[in-house]
Amino acid sequence: MNAETKKMLRALPSVASLLEHEEVVDWLAGSPRSYVVSSLQEAIDEAREAILDGDDISVDPDDLVAEAEVYLLERSTPSLRGVINATGIVLHTGLGRAPLCEAAVEALAESIGGYCNLEYDLETGQRGKRQVHVSELLAEITGAEAATVVNNNAAATLLILQTLANGKDVVVSRGQLVEIGGSFRLPDIIRAAGVTLKEVGTTNRTRISDYEQAIGSDTAALVRVHTSNYRIEGFCESVGIDELVELAHRFDLPVVDDLGSGALFDLKPLGLPDEPHVQASVDAGADLICFSGDKLLGGPQCGIIVGRQDLIDQIEANPLMRTYRVGKLTLLALEATLRCYADREQAPELVPTLAMLTATTEDLAKRAEKLSELLSQVLPEEHFFVGSDVAYAGGGTLPAQELTTVVVQWRPAGAGATEIAAALREAEVPVIARIRNEAICFDLRTIGDDDLESLVDSVASAILDDEEEEDEDTNDVSLPIL
Repeated sequence: MNAETKKMLRALPSVASLLEHEEVVDWLAGSPRSYVVSSLQEAIDEAREAILDGDDISVDPDDLVAEAEVYLLERSTPSLRGVINATGIVLHTGLGRAPLCEAAVEALAESIGGYCNLEYDLETGQRGKRQVHVSELLAEITGAEAATVVNNNAAATLLILQTLANGKDVVVSRGQLVEIGGSFRLPDIIRAAGVTLKEVGTTNRTRISDYEQAIGSDTAALVRVHTSNYRIEGFCESVGIDELVELAHRFDLPVVDDLGSGALFDLKPLGLPDEPHVQASVDAGADLICFSGDKLLGGPQCGIIVGRQDLIDQIEANPLMRTYRVGKLTLLALEATLRCYADREQAPELVPTLAMLTATTEDLAKRAEKLSELLSQVLPEEHFFVGSDVAYAGGGTLPAQELTTVVVQWRPAGAGATEIAAALREAEVPVIARIRNEAICFDLRTIGDDDLESLVDSVASAILDDEEEEDEDTNDVSLPIL
């Protein structure tokens, strides 16, 4: 180690001295001391490594404090953040699936910071049951006798099977042995419930006779699973819920209908494709129906079970129920969402998922024109174009249904689309967009009016950051000595 390196190392200020810096004192007023100390130490350590590597680096306290501020910002920024979904995928699993309705947000805001009557009966003053806050609503909306809620639909499926068929068999069509997100497969869930799977039929064709031939002394239930994330088309055949119920009840067996996608009622009047829905299964006599709360229903993540009162009672008495039960935040949001379905004609206006899925291209085009104008005002040197495209529901729902949509396309003048898309993800309000034909596409199907201003700010910051990086790269270039 040469003398100059030793001199620079000795010149490095200590954490204690930097804590007295005027700017750092201001940090301590608004940030945890541990965050501040760690950030200062990280800046000093990085400077020390640079010196030992022979780099010419500043050891001035102001410069180190500026570097530490970057680390403090990283430590202070929440990992889970709100983003603008510009992909057009309404139920984007990576982005939290269904956005909550205004009523749910208000319910959470009013009760999240204090106490609530989660398991307290205000009328009797005695301990109550948490499920009561949503069970009557679910029964009223679906027409079922009873209902209960767990933390997701996979848990609902497992809990139903473990309660009704532990140590016994369930019969499922081979074409319905789905794999859900995260590589969880239905056969694995069935085995985890302590149940033996009896596959019937073939991948593309299953008849009612296949089910009947599979029924034996150890059969505990017939199970139908909605293939909500794929479709089998062409030379195919499946058994309807009415026919399956008739067969099962003839053998005094229950039918479990795993609908997954969570359509409460017929969506065809809303202009959406035919989708198996909860009320149809209830009307057909299915004994238990389970579905997701954060897909087409448009609520928080949860698994909902509706059906016969005696079977719901058995499920709630299962010791595993406590491991899958939901908390007050889920129940608050779910109750508020379900109340939006009291008037089905109003539901598409009140539930964001339904509103986005049913938005007309005319409405999307108006919003796209507004976004394009705002972007052009802030970035007049860039060019933005309004065009048509295709979006999808996402979240394992309506997999074959294309949604005609409207996008604002942008080919950045001074950078590639991939680089700008990365910068958008790192903005103060992250924007998640898609790239098509080297253009960034902002899909208005998932961008609301309230998102426009923040989106424009994020685009402007992405351009600015990219220009600053280019300037830094230019300044680093060594010019030849002539």
